[in-house]
Amino acid sequence: MEFTTGGRLEVRISAADVGKRVSVRRLNDSADSPERFTDTVGVLTSWDHGVLRITRRTGQTVEIPEDALVAGKAVPPAPPRRRGPAATLRELQEIAARGWPARETARLGAWTLRAAGGFTTRANSVLPLGDPGLPPSEALDRVTAWYAERGLPACVQVTTGDPAQDERLDAELAGRGWTAERYALMRTAALAPIADAAADTGRVLLGREPDEAWLAAYGRTGADPADATAVLTGGPSVWFATVPAEEPGEGPAAIARCVVDGRWAGFAALHVSPNRRRQGLGTRVMARLARQALDEGASAAYLQVETDNGGAAALYDELGFTTHHAYHYRREPSR
Repeated sequence: MEFTTGGRLEVRISAADVGKRVSVRRLNDSADSPERFTDTVGVLTSWDHGVLRITRRTGQTVEIPEDALVAGKAVPPAPPRRRGPAATLRELQEIAARGWPARETARLGAWTLRAAGGFTTRANSVLPLGDPGLPPSEALDRVTAWYAERGLPACVQVTTGDPAQDERLDAELAGRGWTAERYALMRTAALAPIADAAADTGRVLLGREPDEAWLAAYGRTGADPADATAVLTGGPSVWFATVPAEEPGEGPAAIARCVVDGRWAGFAALHVSPNRRRQGLGTRVMARLARQALDEGASAAYLQVETDNGGAAALYDELGFTTHHAYHYRREPSR
């Protein structure tokens, strides 16, 4: 969450804001932490005798001396906790496509053909959101030809359990010998609890573009980094989070990406260095990005994760994410 105007940290709250939800940054007086600042999000319950008292969603009350306060602002009220924000399949699929945009697209009826030089299956597959306007066999022939022109295998994203469209499409593809792969989940959550999940996000740096260290930590840029950068930086409002290395020559301790699109904040590319895992860094970068998304008016979160990624699933469970729907891909047979 940005606290600055013209590069200066600002305190934009006062005792008149008691009762409001606020985000504040204070100087860290703990000798056990290398962090210079500590961030706290919660309800400002009192401001008396030079001490602020902020109550987090967990019920914990944090006391902050007024003279330690370096920045502060009011933030939108947290939505109630629930299993996840209401959304249709189509809404989430369209939001996710805008948040991870292909370099090239083409329309075939209600299908969108996407290509990005092979960088990620998501950006190099068909998103079928209705009728292609052609018989299935002819539509798939068009798809295969379009991808062949770009030196890519044809691939279709198929939503699991969608009787109106995708079950029939999945059966058609299976009958033609297209291979099922990369089973994944679309998961959603209320955004405010994610922002509240970590008290200390002071060392998490935000930027609008990934630097070389971020891309190296991500490690999935493929043969042409330009394709990866175009997809990663595409989207309505994109932020890249980095926890810098502690020692010279090391890569970032943790990274992640968030794209804000209206009420939705989409999280991706979360990676924690193997030697820094189980230290809460994943939660910290997610919380920092969530605060930025709240500041831009978002209230709901989504992410896409493969079903065999057990470590990520445990973190996302803790942050309140639940499964909205499942999907997988069907790839054309090798020639």
